[in-house]
Amino acid sequence: MAFDYEYYLRQDKMPHIWCPGCGLGVMLKSMLRAVHGMGWKKDDVVVVSGIGCTGRIPGYVDFNTLHTTHGRALTFAIGIKMVKPHLNVIVVGGDGDMLAIGGNHFIHAARRNVDITAIVYNNEIYGMTGGQVSPTTPHGWRTTTTPYGNLEPRMDIVEIAMGAGATFVARSTVYHTGQLEDYIKKAFEHKGFSVVEVLGHCHTGLGRRNKRPSAVQNFQWEKTVAIPLKAMEKLPPEKREGKIPMGIFRDDKEKVEYTEIYKELMKKAAG
Repeated sequence: MAFDYEYYLRQDKMPHIWCPGCGLGVMLKSMLRAVHGMGWKKDDVVVVSGIGCTGRIPGYVDFNTLHTTHGRALTFAIGIKMVKPHLNVIVVGGDGDMLAIGGNHFIHAARRNVDITAIVYNNEIYGMTGGQVSPTTPHGWRTTTTPYGNLEPRMDIVEIAMGAGATFVARSTVYHTGQLEDYIKKAFEHKGFSVVEVLGHCHTGLGRRNKRPSAVQNFQWEKTVAIPLKAMEKLPPEKREGKIPMGIFRDDKEKVEYTEIYKELMKKAAG
């Protein structure tokens, strides 16, 4: 029996704005299947976003939703979780929204270990706002703001998340749909700050400037470049060039979640 995506979508908000072949539709479907697998009631789910193509997701899903300002989605989400800790709070954002203007909030949300899930769609560019270079744009790649090639090294979302203290960190791609759904569900199950990086693409804003103009070419690239973490670890350094490991990098169940610490503090303060 086919999965009933329409049950979780606001049909009056369709059609969506994404380009044909965009990986965001794949990511959204994986997220909805993971929510369904958790058995959550729609009224117990909150989806928060900032600005950008990924930021349109709250407008399409039939949950409690919040579309916030650029880079500030995590701060709104933390506020929701502090007031209503029983809710299942999901933040969706692109690499620019989460790691550039929202980078400081990303670091401190991870440090605090608040029980929310951050799903970061990494298409290596600011897709909606003009095709500008982002923190994850590959070195040498052309964008609207780097017409002669990006001079900066790319930021590794997984390394930033782990270094900042996130207690669940995973990476998959929009090509590996079954794995992506599994990782998102594991992030939902985790008690603490969870990060799932979703390696995707923007074939119209980035790909066409860098010899990957079609969606099919980008899906094939994701299939080729992403390899399992254990396989990556076995490769000699010279064969790791250009490859991106995917897998679960951390699943720490020992660190205490922030709202639980806060609840105990409030009990003490109350006498």
